[in-house]
Amino acid sequence: MKAQQKLRQAATIILLRPAKRNGFEVFLTRRPEGMAFLGGMYCFPGGAVQSDDCSEAMMRCTSGLSPSDARKIVGAHFSPRKALGLWVAGIRELFEEVGVLLAVNKSRQPWVAEKDRRIVDLAERHAALLEKVSSFRSLVESEELLCDTSSLAYFSHWQTPEEAPIRFDTRFFLAALPKDQAPLPTSPEVVHSLWLTPDRALELFAGDELPMIFPTFASIRRLADFESLDSVWKEYGSNLSDASKKAPEDR
Repeated sequence: MKAQQKLRQAATIILLRPAKRNGFEVFLTRRPEGMAFLGGMYCFPGGAVQSDDCSEAMMRCTSGLSPSDARKIVGAHFSPRKALGLWVAGIRELFEEVGVLLAVNKSRQPWVAEKDRRIVDLAERHAALLEKVSSFRSLVESEELLCDTSSLAYFSHWQTPEEAPIRFDTRFFLAALPKDQAPLPTSPEVVHSLWLTPDRALELFAGDELPMIFPTFASIRRLADFESLDSVWKEYGSNLSDASKKAPEDR
């Protein structure tokens, strides 16, 4: 009998922005064909929780939800720190994969990426993180930033099937694209990325032009029932700050 693979805790971020005309768009990335997990598939940025995501030091680098608040959302089988670590992991993975940083400054004001030295510094730090010569925690500590856990709205929970060689126990979160930030089009884990309305994504999937696994499809199908970002936040954004619910141009 084949041994069942151990589930790894993971977090995924569904990044949203207003569409140019009506409604909203979701951000999808395509993983390289040769990757062991979801190779060649379109999915949302995300990945496994790391031990430092749940560390006491990392908890001091967060703003928004408390560890106990996070535990109330995801369940009492998590310790408070491991519960909030899911939010941290999602924020870290989003930055690692596509360069979008969900953070606030020490005054709890949204961090805004300005077109100056800080943009260059952040790009250099992103490169150092990918090369594993720096850590995500050292980045936020040195920039005096805090992970904005109030920018993530809990959305859903999925587990990789038992027969899969690599298994994840994944929490999905929704987040609005921050002002003055844009996802990187490619990275070591992303060969292609695009913004699509949920309806258009489903249309491409039906035509075998957008390969997705079921949790990605199901998430987009659920979002297709909403006409606007306001309606999405009304349903899922109870823990979000008011700033996180606003469209980028309104912040």
